[in-house]
Amino acid sequence: MKFWQQLLHKLQENKKAYVLTVIQNFGSSPGRKGFKMLVAEDGFIFGSVGGGVMEFTLVEEAKSLLQTENLPILFKKQIHQGNGKDKSGMICSGEQTVVFHPFKTDQIDFVKELLENLQNNDQKTICFSPTGIEFVSNGITEKNEVAIQSESDWQFKELISFKETITIVGGGHVGLAVSQLFRQLNFHVVVLDNRENLNTLEVNTFAHQKQVIDYANIQKHIKQGNDSYVVIMTNKYTDDKLVLCQLIRAHYKFIGVLGSKAKLKTMWNVMEKEGFTLEELNQVKAPIGLHIKSQTPEEIAVSIAAEIIMIKNQML
Repeated sequence: MKFWQQLLHKLQENKKAYVLTVIQNFGSSPGRKGFKMLVAEDGFIFGSVGGGVMEFTLVEEAKSLLQTENLPILFKKQIHQGNGKDKSGMICSGEQTVVFHPFKTDQIDFVKELLENLQNNDQKTICFSPTGIEFVSNGITEKNEVAIQSESDWQFKELISFKETITIVGGGHVGLAVSQLFRQLNFHVVVLDNRENLNTLEVNTFAHQKQVIDYANIQKHIKQGNDSYVVIMTNKYTDDKLVLCQLIRAHYKFIGVLGSKAKLKTMWNVMEKEGFTLEELNQVKAPIGLHIKSQTPEEIAVSIAAEIIMIKNQML
């Protein structure tokens, strides 16, 4: 939201601006799809499309264009290795495509409407194209969608107010620490537990949703999809197993279980005997989190966040 607020502020100051957006990336590109940067005619810069000499060159081009009357929409393919046409000057390998969209004071109403939707958490789709940026009725359900036929025929759709959801099954001390960190990471945080009057659940002000449920019906409380992440950390082995048995065949971007290797090995053996395949079990991240010798709830939360971010940002 802050990005669009900064753009509105510049337009209200009667300053022209360019919005630079990464609409596609491959390999080790420093800029990822959806990254944005604001460049205003007074030199103000906000956001990033990947940094380094590549970003500097794009910013300088935007600044130069903003001093002219003609403000074209640009399509810039950047190859981050070697020299020659479309080369960015970086050596990190990979590619990214950045588009430039100019904004003037006559687009203030559009930016205000976009901000209002963000403030109300209204999920609407905006489309970036060679003709401009606009709201479209044929929306998307994922974070973004790109179709590039040529430099003059392309579309990038973005769902505003989009947030990945993390569902934390178990509202204890680790669940509280995980809630706090993922709130900062701009996830929609849901915490589920089967215990009434649980202190760590009651004091959890970071979760967007909290609910005491019967774990036997847990699947109906967790949405499926590529933007849904599930971490299981109940207070006992039997509840962990009860929850996992219900969720393991559902569709989530990530599902993991907190626990010792010994506990999880026992759980896996029992679940195999109950008919779950090794292929199904191997899809579960267990023990959850990167192995950084975490000890405190906060350190465990960092290890879990690191693993989920790695999966969320992986190249498909």
